[in-house]
Amino acid sequence: MRNRAAVVIIGGGINGVSVAYHLAKFGAKDIVVLEKNFLAAGSTGRCGAGVREQWGTEMNCRLAQASIKKFERMNEELEYDDDIEFKQKGYLILAHTEKELTQFKKNIELQHSLGIPSKLVTPEEAKEIVPHLNTEGLLAATYCPEDGHINPFKAVDAYAKAARRLGVEILTGVEVTGIKVVGGKIAGVETNRGTIDTPIVVNTAGPYSQLVAAMAGIKLPVYSERHQILVTEPVEPLQDPMVMSFSRSFYVQQSPHGSFIMGIGDPNEPRDAYETGHSWQFLEHCAKVVTWHLPVLAKLRVVRQWSGMYNISPDRQPILGPVDEVEGYYQAIGFSGHGFMLGPMTGELLAQSILGLPLTMPIEQLHLNRFVKGELILEPSVV
Repeated sequence: MRNRAAVVIIGGGINGVSVAYHLAKFGAKDIVVLEKNFLAAGSTGRCGAGVREQWGTEMNCRLAQASIKKFERMNEELEYDDDIEFKQKGYLILAHTEKELTQFKKNIELQHSLGIPSKLVTPEEAKEIVPHLNTEGLLAATYCPEDGHINPFKAVDAYAKAARRLGVEILTGVEVTGIKVVGGKIAGVETNRGTIDTPIVVNTAGPYSQLVAAMAGIKLPVYSERHQILVTEPVEPLQDPMVMSFSRSFYVQQSPHGSFIMGIGDPNEPRDAYETGHSWQFLEHCAKVVTWHLPVLAKLRVVRQWSGMYNISPDRQPILGPVDEVEGYYQAIGFSGHGFMLGPMTGELLAQSILGLPLTMPIEQLHLNRFVKGELILEPSVV
């Protein structure tokens, strides 16, 4: 392992390899990515793999919209020798309360102002999109055909291969144990395999981001929380879009390979427990909620269960860019369960910020200091 680098990126999920690729694409040299396990071993490889433009804040909409455009042409841009398996069949998001419907109308107005082709649909129209949907109590839904599903392992592999071709060194099995700060500036990274001197560190450590930041003396206002997922046996195509409800806190979609992937939020999950097991209680509760809304799925057999971690910020929007306290420290964290879908644009923006290039879009609203200033804009559309 080298003992010096221009940039060290901590975390080998979608955001880490995207930042690395974009840095190299823009001409940076001597870039190292450190991952303590294998690539996509953390939140990226454990996510539900959905991508959507239907958000309630401008920044999440713009990041998602730009990322989806990148996903659409990723195989070609990265000259990938495989396929990221982008199934672009939309999201159908359900409104069962008047409060939810009011928010959805606001969301649609915002999305249309940004050129996102979402639309409000009636219960009857929603059932035309998903014929096996139970519309009892449904007031309306929103639908965007550009939303979809991607294989997260393939997306990370595509970025990693492209980054390596551009000279990036990606090391797995290397755990960061400390960050050296001298005179308020980043000086190096300590690992279980030695020290790398560097003036720039990028924290893309997902649910461990607050632990990494603390090594540099930075306190982050985020916490990590377990979210569990079920996967069924593969069956013939039954459902094109992701079906999601914010008020009832569930999502379910059919993957390109035929399996149904589903999850449901649990408000009783402890914070920062770093528990990645799974339970029969979750299995029973998730199955009950999902099969009420989509009764035909009751016939399917569950083949496996897993869990991953959301790294949650106070306003459910990511924290991007440098910090004021430590020169040379950058971060892309706090995605609140949606880091995978925002990874492509996050990588471009972080690389531009690090290299002092003009930004494709402004990210000042997502700076860490917004929490001190009280300039939060809460994202309403999360599970």
